Amino acid sequence: TPASSHPQTTAACSGPVLNCEPIENKIRKNIKHSWRRILKECKEKDVSKQGEIPVSEFLDIAEKFKLDLSEEEVNQITTKYDFKNNGKFAYCDFLQSCILFLKPQETSLLQRMIIQKPQIPLSPGPQTTSFFSAMLRIQPQILHCWRPMRRTFKSYDESRTGLLNIPDFRQVLREYSINLTEEELFNILEYYDKTLSSKISYNDFLRAFLQ
Repeated sequence: TPASSHPQTTAACSGPVLNCEPIENKIRKNIKHSWRRILKECKEKDVSKQGEIPVSEFLDIAEKFKLDLSEEEVNQITTKYDFKNNGKFAYCDFLQSCILFLKPQETSLLQRMIIQKPQIPLSPGPQTTSFFSAMLRIQPQILHCWRPMRRTFKSYDESRTGLLNIPDFRQVLREYSINLTEEELFNILEYYDKTLSSKISYNDFLRAFLQ
């Protein structure tokens, strides 16, 4: 009942969350080739388009795609992604955590590849379901060509600020056959250009796809 589960809110937000990284790392390997189908099935069950589905339905999908979670791992990960404590699993946040890397990571591939952090720290906008969907759609293409793409970004960035204006940013993506719809571009800009500067940090953008 809501009354009995209410006092657990604090525990749900702290304890299990800290312990989920090993589980997500394990899932990341399992999910690598099937996350698009997982996302599609989750979206089909998400009638209200809220980015969440009942925990039981997510567990059915996890079993179908052989994510191979123990009972303890299921408890931890469902507690972490039941943000509203309402028995719903925030599948969009879960998938972006496994596939995209929007938070800085100390030992990320990008730091090993010496992609420098921007002089101005990223102050991101909202992480909407539409933003995740757009980023997830283009992720395979970005992974395939991020090194030459980064060189092209830099060639457009004559003043070496790490920032490109929106037309140049979009032009570089087009050069690599990544064509964003107007809506997808809007959702990506809403995240990376929260201050409406009409500039986007291409390193922050690339960093999200690589780990």
